[in-house]
Amino acid sequence: MTLAKGKYAYGFCDRTGFRYPLADLVDEFNNGTKTGMRIGRDIADDDHPQNFIGRIRIDDPQSLTDPRPDRAIESLYSFNPVGHAAQYLTISVGCVTVTTD
Repeated sequence: MTLAKGKYAYGFCDRTGFRYPLADLVDEFNNGTKTGMRIGRDIADDDHPQNFIGRIRIDDPQSLTDPRPDRAIESLYSFNPVGHAAQYLTISVGCVTVTTD
């Protein structure tokens, strides 16, 4: 049995419903598999790389399991009226003296 070539045939886009030449309809892909829909070549989207998350195993090892901050380090954080001694500075450059408190 001989099939028709279809060089003058039209098809309809499954996404928009617009009429296209049958040769301009392409398969739609989602997550690397065909969805079964035929859509116009001008509105076809590339299958985005974010759709393939989880197909490649990626390890992100931690150097220590459940690390805790060192409590021996003194912080310089303070608020008014409670202050920290390291925050009161006196700077002298030439004959100009700047004092902060």
